[in-house]
Amino acid sequence: MATLLRSKLSNVATSVSNKSQAKVSGMFARMGFQAATDEEAVGFAHCDDLDMEHRQGLQMDILKSEGGEEGAETPLEGDIHYQRDGTGPLPPSASKEAGVCSELSGQGKPKITAWEAGWNVTNAIQGMFVLGLPYAILHGGYLGLFLIIFAAVVCCYTGKILIACLYEENEDGEIVRVRDSYVDIANACCAPRFPTLGGRVVNVAQIIELVMTCILYVVVSGNLMYNSFPNLPVSQKSWSIIATAVLLPCAFLKNLKAVSKFSLLCTLAHFVINILVIAYCLSRARDWAWDKVKFYIDVKKFPISIGIIVFSYTSQIFLPSLEGNMQNPKEFHCMMNWTHIAACILKGLFALVAYLTWADETKEVITDNLPSTIRAVVNIFLVAKALLSYPLPFFAAVEVLERSLFQDGNRAFFPNCYGGDGRLKSWGLTLRCALVVFTLLMAIYVPHFALLMGLTGSLTGAGLCFLLPSLFHLKLLWRKLLWHHVFFDVAIFVIGGICSVSGFIHSLEGLIEAFRTNAED
Repeated sequence: MATLLRSKLSNVATSVSNKSQAKVSGMFARMGFQAATDEEAVGFAHCDDLDMEHRQGLQMDILKSEGGEEGAETPLEGDIHYQRDGTGPLPPSASKEAGVCSELSGQGKPKITAWEAGWNVTNAIQGMFVLGLPYAILHGGYLGLFLIIFAAVVCCYTGKILIACLYEENEDGEIVRVRDSYVDIANACCAPRFPTLGGRVVNVAQIIELVMTCILYVVVSGNLMYNSFPNLPVSQKSWSIIATAVLLPCAFLKNLKAVSKFSLLCTLAHFVINILVIAYCLSRARDWAWDKVKFYIDVKKFPISIGIIVFSYTSQIFLPSLEGNMQNPKEFHCMMNWTHIAACILKGLFALVAYLTWADETKEVITDNLPSTIRAVVNIFLVAKALLSYPLPFFAAVEVLERSLFQDGNRAFFPNCYGGDGRLKSWGLTLRCALVVFTLLMAIYVPHFALLMGLTGSLTGAGLCFLLPSLFHLKLLWRKLLWHHVFFDVAIFVIGGICSVSGFIHSLEGLIEAFRTNAED
């Protein structure tokens, strides 16, 4: 009897321990994924649902395996890891709920094709922020065009090596996936001394980039509306306040399913707008100012252009979850190649054609250069897209903050912001509203699209796309790397670091000057 009681207590303790491990593991994986929904990852919310359902199925399988026969062997943690072919050991389903979870975690789990994955990457790197690229050519000339190509090559390469860090070789010599997210990779690099330091650094970078993206949406909304209706007695700051009032309901969001559908339509509309801008520029081909494009650099403003270009290519943060949801992960490299080649060609042509059309009169947001007859229509569509895209990075930032500060078990810094019934507490809702107001205040005091975009690209964009992937690749796989891979990683880290520091300093100086000017006014 004592032996039986001791066995039951041991099983209960093991179950509680594994539940806690599963919850923490799932939380970190989801944090790494949710931050993927950055500024233009529309449609990827669907992949988020699939990923979360799959993880819930895996956690249910772990718990069910403990409720089986006492003599049954508990599967090892490595056996329960994310298996891309769905052939991992599955315990027998003893209930209807377990059966549902088994279907989600096994071969019945829906996957996305390489074309669907490419669509998500394309949304991320060819969104509305390409409207600032002609301004980068203004201060960089042909070197700016080269940088657009160089950034595409480097971001494609770092995306591939980041995915390589998810895999390791097992005892049988097979390459298996042992990590699920950017955060997992960062934690593995800092283990065993600081097992959570890397993840916290990545989370901070995610939050900064997501919040800055929200600020940029408010800035661009105010800027576009002000330049669309210059005769109205409404300032750019007032337009930003109106836009924020429209965005305030984002604080009540529980999911992004409905928002992602509208955002997808707005993305399609944005591609149409890009075509219209290019068509207008082509209609003025006879007046193109080829002599204005030179091999020169505006030493003071070109570093800001570097940040603008880098920020337009940011997609690394959600690539691990995207690759994990692909039907055939072997097609990931090919998908990265054609998406970045297409982005490079389209961005280069768009930036060059737009700059040739307006030359030295090129503005921070290129649609402001359009004639007043069509500018208002184009800008209204862009404002609608910005407002409907705002909830994506906002919701992702909120989830990372809530899971890091309020829902991290005993390691949480503050009490849980959700009640026992799962509803958000009033003070939690107040904090969400405060985050919306914070984006407004930043947009009001620093209403400079190019400076904010350059600062974000130099700080978090270069870090997440250049510095961290190359550093993690060297740290985790340095024994298996060929000499040219080591050379590429070191070169990218050094060049990325120099560009990041230079762009950050110049962008910060410009922002401080703009902040002082606005404060005096």
